[in-house]
Formats: sequence, structure tokens, C-alpha cells
Amino acid sequence: MIFLEDTRIGVRQALGSYTFTADAIKAFARAYDPQAFHLDEGAGERSLFGGLAASGWHTASVYMKLLVAYLETLASEAKACGEEVAASGPSPGFKNLKWPRPVLAGDTISYFYEATSMRPLASRPGWGIVFGTTTAVNQRDELVLFFENSVFLRRRSL
Repeated sequence: MIFLEDTRIGVRQALGSYTFTADAIKAFARAYDPQAFHLDEGAGERSLFGGLAASGWHTASVYMKLLVAYLETLASEAKACGEEVAASGPSPGFKNLKWPRPVLAGDTISYFYEATSMRPLASRPGWGIVFGTTTAVNQRDELVLFFENSVFLRRRSL
């Protein structure tokens, strides 16, 4: 994990990609969002989406999986260089969540994060907060997910 001081404002970080298979879409839908257009190809084709569509919550969950893997890679690299590694801070939330286009079976989605601002927390010395945007695009570079988020990060020892 990174410290507040390691945050680079305006740098778009590629978090990874994920291909949404019909089986994965249906499995997630059965467990968490059992709407017909997520469970059945025919219902998906007859819907506004025009095909078996992943739940928006599925697309957001994949972001979280890829973000954690990305942060674990950064931590491993830092440890290998003998650097101090910060514990991951919690997120106080997100806003402006949008799914502008559906994610259909077979789509490969690439996820990105960009820090937009940060500040130390006067109320909690040793911590800061970072604000950013998360985006995801399909293989045609069409935006399929957008939200603004924030996360608490530890500061380096002062």
C-alpha cells in the first residue's frame, strides 16, 4: 500500500482488465442481482441491453478485486526494495456512480484510477485523504463505469 506522500495527482493508473463471461455474469447475478437480463441470454436480448448484461454491481466488484491486487503488487515491490509499506486505509465512500453503457457477455473491461486531490487530516494526525476518479472502458474504449471515490491513507512518519 502507499503513503499519502506517494500519491501522484493526475496520473492515470491502469489497474488491469477482466473479461466478463456468460457463466461469470450468471453466477454473480444468481448470488447478488437476480434480474432476468443478467440470468438468461434470451431475456437479455429482449431487454434494453440487447444481450446478456453484467450487473453494474458486478462491474464495480471487479474494480475492487483489481484495485486490491494492484495495491498488493505495489506493496510487494516496495518490500523487495526494503521500503516501508503502509497499511491500507478505509474509504469513506464514493459518489456519482454511473454505468453509461452495458457490459455484455464477452466484453473485456479495463479499469483505471486517477487521484485528483489530497490533503492531510487535521483531525487525525498521521493520516490524509485522497480523492479520485475510477473509470472502466470496454474493448472499444467506450466508458462503462465511472465514479468519484476517496480513501484515507497513512502519512509517512513526520
